[in-house]
Amino acid sequence: MMEATKNKKTPVAIAIVLALGVVLGIAILRTDKAKPAGDEHGHAQSAAPADDEHHGRKGSEGHAHEAGHEDKEHHATAAQAAPQTGPHGGKLFTQEGFGLELTIFETDVEPEFRLYLYRDGKPLAPHQATVTVTLQRLGREAETFRFKPEKDYLKGVGVVAEPHSFEVAIQARSAGKDYAFGFEQVEGRVQLSETQLKQNGIEIATAGPARIASSLQLLGEVRLNQDRTVLVTPRLAGLVESVAANAGDRVRRGQVLAVLSSQALADQRGELLAAQKRLALARTSHEREKKLFEDKISAEQDYLQARQAFQEAEIAAESARQKLAALGAAATPSTQGLTRLEIRSPIDGVVIEKKISVGEALKEDAPIFQVADLSSVWVELAVPARDLGQLAIGASALVKASAFEAQAQGRLSYVGALIGEQNRSAVARVVLPNPKGLWRPGLPVQVTLKGDEAQVPVAVAVDAVQTLRAWSVVFGRYGQQFEARPVELGRSDGRFVEVIKGLNAGEAYAARNSFLIKADIGKAGAEHDH
Repeated sequence: MMEATKNKKTPVAIAIVLALGVVLGIAILRTDKAKPAGDEHGHAQSAAPADDEHHGRKGSEGHAHEAGHEDKEHHATAAQAAPQTGPHGGKLFTQEGFGLELTIFETDVEPEFRLYLYRDGKPLAPHQATVTVTLQRLGREAETFRFKPEKDYLKGVGVVAEPHSFEVAIQARSAGKDYAFGFEQVEGRVQLSETQLKQNGIEIATAGPARIASSLQLLGEVRLNQDRTVLVTPRLAGLVESVAANAGDRVRRGQVLAVLSSQALADQRGELLAAQKRLALARTSHEREKKLFEDKISAEQDYLQARQAFQEAEIAAESARQKLAALGAAATPSTQGLTRLEIRSPIDGVVIEKKISVGEALKEDAPIFQVADLSSVWVELAVPARDLGQLAIGASALVKASAFEAQAQGRLSYVGALIGEQNRSAVARVVLPNPKGLWRPGLPVQVTLKGDEAQVPVAVAVDAVQTLRAWSVVFGRYGQQFEARPVELGRSDGRFVEVIKGLNAGEAYAARNSFLIKADIGKAGAEHDH
């Protein structure tokens, strides 16, 4: 009985196993039909002639011949997988024996394309192929470069402007066949979503025209007003008897600074006294001869001789008096003698320097005092050559002290005509009123020179400008991409700055907190890739 039951169960088990096998087979067949033939990533592969795209980029190897092409042209495409590095350090592309190496050369020249050709791994003469390279940058029209043979390479006609961040399409023709290669390189670029922009407080603005009251920020130093500074010299050799002023003393014009004993002064005064005596005698003789001539007692000749002697005596006396005046000495000697020479201040001011002591023997040209009128001072500036066009005589200048809280208004009075060989700058000068003596010579200051307002075609916020590598850059926005745009800047009023070159009107850019984008690019390790 048990054996009979066992025999009945055996066919049932076999039937179940067979049914399961059929179900699994159907499932497998359906799965194979659903999956197209292709690579492991699920990209369909077809023998039909097409641009073998991989993730939207052209394929580097493999080609297809279309039977419909009567001229039997060779249509090749190149992959955008990372190209190999060639013998000259450039990007190397090869296909069916033809090779092409693209480099950007910028040693002692503006960046330029240089292209080397190969056939079966061996160098190929540059005239054996014609090549064009097309660059597509974010937010820009395509740039096409043509090439001309030079030495052992093809040289691109034109400058490859920074940044070197673009999609590159290369079209080449050699030995009757056409080749196409392509790649993309990214430099100074980062992607940020709207959420990230809001979280970081990055504001977006549009570059466009603006009215800018130009201003120039410069460093300067307070100097003595050389138009109001005098070096005092004795003008006669002598011995110092007394000194009445010291450095730092405020003095008035005509105030005695020192007293010298000078033998040369005694000689000059003696000459004046003698001339005055001769003049008095000549005057008496002239008056007497004149009266005798009028009374017809004396001859006219005697009168004329007396008049000539009198005139000569007048001239001699006046000459002696003028010599003493030129020396700053009184014509009338004091009761203390003919040798006393009083050194007086020629202007109102402050004694800046004193180089005299009692008992010292001085030469006539020795500088003994420096007196400066500090009611006004100069602020000297070093202006870079590129900024000279913004300066105008009479421009308003705001001067701020670096050492303490103080500011004052002045006027630009002078711009030097020469450029320094070392610093490539010209000297400019601001005249600054100093009634309270606050602005002391030697004090470092910051100066803002303001010019006239001007309408500029393209301007951006000052906060938008950052420094990346050796460039001044603005981060342009293109979709969710931000890319550094090297810019040439012009006038600025502290809020906006003129963009002369590098950014077009209507382009969006990061106006506020742009330094965060610079930080993200730094973290990403932005390269200068050739």
